Amino acid sequence: MATKKKLDVSEDFSIPTLSDESTDLGDIRINHSVVAGIVRLATKSVQGVVSVGGGGVVEGITDFFSKKESERGVKVSESQPAGGYEIEVRVVLEFGVDLAKTGFAIQESIRDQILAMTGNPASKIDVIIDDIKMDVSEEKDELSDYYVDEQSAG
Repeated sequence: MATKKKLDVSEDFSIPTLSDESTDLGDIRINHSVVAGIVRLATKSVQGVVSVGGGGVVEGITDFFSKKESERGVKVSESQPAGGYEIEVRVVLEFGVDLAKTGFAIQESIRDQILAMTGNPASKIDVIIDDIKMDVSEEKDELSDYYVDEQSAG
């Protein structure tokens, strides 16, 4: 009969994190485009957000040609000397939502996801509301009502 050896895990073994303890193994660096991707996904998960990166025409064209999709509408930098990320996200919100509450919900979502996924806090999160739009399904309903009225009148 075969005997099983119990795996002995020493107390010195630990998972590398972004803290000072990981320096023995080397550096862990997270590219800002990865953080920007987290910011975009966290922002899109908030109810009332239509899109991320809905800035002006010139900025939109510049972003389109100069940045990856995950970075559009998002700026990430590291705050010095305290550490953490400084984030700016530009959004388009749904018509009728409470803009301040939705902006705060976006900040909380970003803060929580950045900390959970990187282990590094967000020291500043600026939400810039560039525009508001009606829900696409509501726009279609209004257009179909318009065309029905036009056809019945003719």
